[in-house]
Amino acid sequence: MRIDVILESNLPPERIAELGVLAERAGLGGVWVSNMTDARDPFLNFVDLARATHRIRMGPIAVSPFELHPLKMATSLLTLNEVAGGRAQIVVGAGGGTAQAIGVKPVRVVRAVRECVEILKAAAAGKPVRYAGEVFKVGWYDPSWVRSPPPAIYAGANGPQMLRAAPRHADGIMVSDFVPERVAWARPIVDGTLRELGREPAAFPMTNFWAWHVKESREDAAREARRWLAVRGTLYPPYVDEVLDPEEAAIVKSNSKAFLNAYNRRSDRIEGVPDAIVQKLVDICTSASSLADLDQEIERLQAFARAGLTGIALRIYEDPATTIRLLGERVVPALA
Repeated sequence: MRIDVILESNLPPERIAELGVLAERAGLGGVWVSNMTDARDPFLNFVDLARATHRIRMGPIAVSPFELHPLKMATSLLTLNEVAGGRAQIVVGAGGGTAQAIGVKPVRVVRAVRECVEILKAAAAGKPVRYAGEVFKVGWYDPSWVRSPPPAIYAGANGPQMLRAAPRHADGIMVSDFVPERVAWARPIVDGTLRELGREPAAFPMTNFWAWHVKESREDAAREARRWLAVRGTLYPPYVDEVLDPEEAAIVKSNSKAFLNAYNRRSDRIEGVPDAIVQKLVDICTSASSLADLDQEIERLQAFARAGLTGIALRIYEDPATTIRLLGERVVPALA
C-alpha cells in the first residue's frame, strides 16, 4: 500500500521542499497539502519541491471547480506538472471552505466534479479543448505547450453517488476520514462501476485522508488528536453514528460547537463532552498512539489495505520531519 503524507498548508515553499526531499528518501509515494482558504497557493508552493526531487508525486487536496474554474485549474495543474516532470497530482472536490468564503453555493456536485475532471484530462492531452458541459463551458483552450506525462487526477468521493460516478472519469478516488469498515462499505460501490466498464478493480487507486498523531507518549498523541477533532469527517453524521453508541453520538452532535471552539483555541478540552467519549473518537477515528504502540497502527493500516485501499494519505502535524523518518523506517517496509 502506498504511503503519502499531507503537510501543513501554510508552510513556506522552502520547508515544503525540505520535507518533500526527506519523504522521497524515506520511500513515500506522494506529498499533498490541503487547499485552504487562507494558506499559500497549493500549486505554486510545490515548485521548489518539484525541482528538488525526481520520483515523489505532489499536489493539492481538494480543489473545487466552484472556487477555480476548470480551465484555470488546468493551467495551474499542468504548469506544476511540467515543472515536476509529470509528477503532479490533484484531488478534485465540489465543496470546501473557499467556495463558502466567496459566497458560492455548489450545485449538481457530482456532475460538476465529472465535468471538471473531463476538462482537466482533455487539457492534459495537449490538444485544443472545446467543452460544452451542463455546469462548465470552455469556448477555446489550446494547451499546445503541454508535453509532460499527464498528472494523476483523483476525485474526492465520500457518498454513494460520487463513489459510483468517479471511477468513470477520474484516475483514482480519495475518501476522507473513513475507518476500515467504511472503506469496506465503499469499495464494492467503486468496484461495481469498474466491472461495468470492464476494468480491473485491483488496479484502480483508492486512498484515504487519515489523521496521524503518533508521538513519544500516548498522552501527547491524544492531546494533539483532540485539538483537531473538529475537522475530522467522522465527527459528523452519518459517520459518527457508525462509530459511537446512539447515546454517545447524540452527545457529540449536540455539542458540535464545543469541538469547533477547541479547534479555534488550539485546546484539547472539549467542553460538555465526557472525556471517555472524546477518547473513543480519538481511538477509532485517528491514529493516535505512542511510539511503543506503533505496531497497532501498522495493523490498522494493514486493515485498511484488506478493506480495499491501495494507498493512505497521512495528515501529519507537529515535528513532521521526525514523523516522515519514522514512516520511512517502520511503516513503509511493513506495508510494502
